[in-house]
Amino acid sequence: MLRELFIKIQTECKNYSNDELNEIEKFLKDEIIIKNQNGNFELNSKYKIAIVNIGKNFVILEDLVSELKNIKIELEDLNGAYNGDLVLAKRVFNPRSKTKAKIVKILESKKAELLVYVKDKAFYTLKENIRLDNKNALKYKELDVLIVDNKSFDLIKNVGNLNDSKIDEFISLYLYEELYRLEKHLDVKALMDDKKQRVDLRDLAFCTIDPNSAKDHDDAIYFDKNENILYVAIADVSYFVKEGSELDILAFKKSTSIYLPTKVLPMLPPILSEEMCSLKEGVDRYSYVFKMYLDLENFSVKKAELFEAVINSHKNFSYGRIDRVIEGHLDQYSKVEKEIFDYLIPLYEISKKFRKRRLLKGYDFRTTENRLKLRNDELESIDVETSTASHQLVEECMLMANIEASKKVNTVGIYRIHEEPPFKAISKLVDDVNILGVNVKLQSDVHETITHIQEKAKNSMMSAEIDELIIQAQTQAKYSSKNLGHFGLGFSSYSHFTSPIRRYSDLVLHRILKTKQTPKNIDDICEHISLNERKVDQLVWDFEDRKYARWAASHLGEEVKVKVVDTEKAKAVCYEKIIGMKVILENYRGQKLFSKMRVKIKSADIATKVIVVTIM
Repeated sequence: MLRELFIKIQTECKNYSNDELNEIEKFLKDEIIIKNQNGNFELNSKYKIAIVNIGKNFVILEDLVSELKNIKIELEDLNGAYNGDLVLAKRVFNPRSKTKAKIVKILESKKAELLVYVKDKAFYTLKENIRLDNKNALKYKELDVLIVDNKSFDLIKNVGNLNDSKIDEFISLYLYEELYRLEKHLDVKALMDDKKQRVDLRDLAFCTIDPNSAKDHDDAIYFDKNENILYVAIADVSYFVKEGSELDILAFKKSTSIYLPTKVLPMLPPILSEEMCSLKEGVDRYSYVFKMYLDLENFSVKKAELFEAVINSHKNFSYGRIDRVIEGHLDQYSKVEKEIFDYLIPLYEISKKFRKRRLLKGYDFRTTENRLKLRNDELESIDVETSTASHQLVEECMLMANIEASKKVNTVGIYRIHEEPPFKAISKLVDDVNILGVNVKLQSDVHETITHIQEKAKNSMMSAEIDELIIQAQTQAKYSSKNLGHFGLGFSSYSHFTSPIRRYSDLVLHRILKTKQTPKNIDDICEHISLNERKVDQLVWDFEDRKYARWAASHLGEEVKVKVVDTEKAKAVCYEKIIGMKVILENYRGQKLFSKMRVKIKSADIATKVIVVTIM
């Protein structure tokens, strides 16, 4: 009630109920609400009514009417308030003129729970590391992890102890509100019982190319080298997941699969993600197929047909196996494998030319991915995956399908957009690259500036680091109902079509293409899945950073090699042995960006994931 009341007051409403007038009387006595010259109620300018939103190192007091009036305060000014609470804050004098405030009263509190751990006989929140002094903490052991009532601090659940590495998954899922993914999967009856006549492509020697451990095979390819026709077959998830069904509502909530180092928490139940939708070897599967006629003179798609089909993947390959084939190491092979290799090798050569043409507008970044290898839930080693020939072959085929899919959407649909970075970011990029000793200048536009920087970087020893800076200067890709193009890829139109098993966006696109209708709430869908995509990324980083912290805690005093990645916050990252581990440089003395050095691990906090090192 109070929230609505204060919105009314701040929007100069003149009609109040008797109950609201009774509440106003209480605030009038304390001069929190005053009457202005017109006889209307208004909030005393000394005070602010707001909703608490706690960030990593600060708190935002969210204004009830306009986000332009939001105020940032310090964690120590919370005064017992927590996320979602409606609070009364009092403005305090600040000689630097920036608005400052501290919370003086909690007006409405959400009945909620907190994930805390015990340290030095007090509770600390695991998300923000805020100390909460309460006698209940004395009942538990050091580093016990608990869910407690956020007001009384009474125990709701004893989760375990931070010394137990098995607890990490629970912590990350809890902090990012994804624990429901561990619940029992929905019962699904998935039958291939389509009454419509599908195009029968089972005789074509389709294949999938995926990581060794993959169970969800979204996409398969076949190339007719005589007619120069590329077939890209995508799992027909929309046939099994009906719009508005319980299964669909849950898939929308999840928006994407979560890939942790040791497991996948799928968007869809395993009966679909690993079985009926997965394009497994040797079994008939429903698919949604692009048949693309390639123009090998201009390296473009002349014509693209889209239809529902049934295929049979003749072989599931790993990236490693196809890399060996491209390099000419065929190993032992069957008749079916030889048939597939005979079209994959020329297709790879064609894809290289398509890629070269694409990069006239898009960008080629040196991308590597760190894969954490765990044993008994403890970090054992890091595998660094780089983009190989087989990755690039599959990528070009999928990009072609994604582009053609976006072309078939109406003016309002679901697009993957990536806007051009602002001038300020590009100007800073140029300055940073010059500091590294590579002489570059702003060019006539953003594209020319980036390609100019990459060209100059080729002659230096810093090309990989400069690529990192270019990526950091980019805006974040997201989903939109309007086509704003994809700057990074250099495409005027782009959508996600090829991974409906693990991405809800692709499932929505399939439905749009089949029905020729766009959901009325398409803007809400785009916003939700864009936000969830970022949240899942943060969840995975939280999990991985805690694994790094555990490793560091058990290797105190050990030497590692790092490079500086943030000169303002004295942050560095490991580039050898335990690659990707982020650290704080205790005795940082202004060494320049990407400086490499040997450091010794001084401390590691598993709760906060902060690892402190000393430069040797």
